[in-house]
Amino acid sequence: MTADRFREFVTKHPEYESTARLDEIRAADYSRLDEADDAYLDYTGAGIYAASQVRRHTELLASSLLGNPHSASPASLGATHLVERARRAVLDWFNAGDQYTAIFTLNATGALKHIGESYPFASGGRLLLTVDNHNSVNGIREFAVARGASVTYAPLTAPELRVDEPQLERLLAASDRHANNLFAFPAQSNFSGVKHPLELVERAHACGWDVLLDAAAFVPTNRLDLQRVSPEFACVSFYKMFGYPTGVGCLLVKNRALAKLRRPWFSGGTVNFATVGATRHLLASGEAGFEDGTLNYLSIAAVEIGLRHLESVGIDAIQTRVRCLTDWLLEALVDLRHSNDRPMVRIYGPLTTKMRGAIVTMNFYDPAGHLLDYRRVEELAGEQRISLRTGCFCNPGAGETAEGITDEDVMAALAIREDLTLARFLEIVTARGGKSAGAIRVSFGLASNFADAERFVQFAKSLRDQSRLAIGEATFDIESCRIMRDGS
Repeated sequence: MTADRFREFVTKHPEYESTARLDEIRAADYSRLDEADDAYLDYTGAGIYAASQVRRHTELLASSLLGNPHSASPASLGATHLVERARRAVLDWFNAGDQYTAIFTLNATGALKHIGESYPFASGGRLLLTVDNHNSVNGIREFAVARGASVTYAPLTAPELRVDEPQLERLLAASDRHANNLFAFPAQSNFSGVKHPLELVERAHACGWDVLLDAAAFVPTNRLDLQRVSPEFACVSFYKMFGYPTGVGCLLVKNRALAKLRRPWFSGGTVNFATVGATRHLLASGEAGFEDGTLNYLSIAAVEIGLRHLESVGIDAIQTRVRCLTDWLLEALVDLRHSNDRPMVRIYGPLTTKMRGAIVTMNFYDPAGHLLDYRRVEELAGEQRISLRTGCFCNPGAGETAEGITDEDVMAALAIREDLTLARFLEIVTARGGKSAGAIRVSFGLASNFADAERFVQFAKSLRDQSRLAIGEATFDIESCRIMRDGS
């Protein structure tokens, strides 16, 4: 990074200077990034933890005696106290008041599974999803279909990948108000970074729908105030917010909606009473009826520490910083051209930061207009210690809309290969029409700075005038490599 480029950046984004404290925090708590010369650009995949978070959690564990919470022993009560303190901290962070219940889960996916298996879908009811949804939300349709409810998708507009609101309004108005209807959408797309209007929650309510808000990609850089936006259900993963702990998420449920949910099974910790002889059970009330087995009580204790860390950093400062970086990166990538003036990069979604988060998803093209293998681009970036993410990000609908992938493309691929994987699908749709079934995603977060963004732009410039053959294809085993398994 040169001083001249940084001065030019700050001149165009003077508000960036108000976030200078984040540089101090990076130096103190995330020094390993610069010591290893790493550019971390995958905050939507996972936040990175502060050294102080781990230190405080270690100190807490070292000074406490904590046991399985399902008892009244001193060790048990100590763990219960920390879990309930973390639960209260979560409710306070989201300004949930006493109107919501916080259910700890393994992650956002675990929270969504609760909704899928417990929501009272039935014949006459509806599940309405936006095409832009994570697969953990898409999967709820299997529960709905099994119980006779109809499933419909609200389309996106191209090329900005925003919800087609006139179409959505028609679909919302088509509900049977006497049935149970669930509308699910992401507050922020994990594919394009589009921030879908939170006003959709109340518009859906006015048409007789319950609302499930996937907030996982939104809350790391934005405040979700449940007094202002009140979906029946919202899900988050804490590692996406502040990196540590992993393996803990949360389902926030409006209390009156909690009474609607009916669990199809029970487990240890979820019942007040169970008998083998009479094959009867009584499910525990509130969150206890959904927190299966023994909670990850040691990790849950770290959630409050993470929230305090996020509070000390300041969500507004994070939002300002990532907006500046995203705006600069979008402009820099759009300006990239090969010597023959062909664009090097195709960006998916809006080209400005209006109603857009800190996610930039793209593909690279060679001077002849041929798509570069995004997996090979990731390999080349990795050689320069740049961490980014590739694939379809568990969001096939947004990618299909962006690339114009049709039902015919999918059926043709299935006819060729019944054992279809993302890698094989990519090969088929590329051969059929030069389309891509995956992309490259860069995302900013708490510890990001201009040097990270500028480092990626310099890497992108290194691909200038290089042909698809010169770049080559990925060298790892595309059938078994983890990143080809539809990474989020």
